[in-house]
Amino acid sequence: MGGWQLEVAKMTMYIFFPVALFHYFNQPEYFEKWVTSTRRELYPPEDPKQIEEIRKTIKSIRAKHEKEQIQKALEEIEKKEKNAA
Repeated sequence: MGGWQLEVAKMTMYIFFPVALFHYFNQPEYFEKWVTSTRRELYPPEDPKQIEEIRKTIKSIRAKHEKEQIQKALEEIEKKEKNAA
């Protein structure tokens, strides 16, 4: 068996390794660089042209939906008038 020297070496490694990783990954420069790059990947800067295209598309879809709803309502009114007559 290893003896007390091996146990001290293992205990030192068990304590040193997590502390060293904590120290390395919690440096402000590293953290800011990582957060900034990740944020730019997940949320790229908005393009005004794309936003305008999205708004136009939403507007056209809403107009189409409203038109369909109006047509359905008019058809129902006509059915009721025919049934009443």
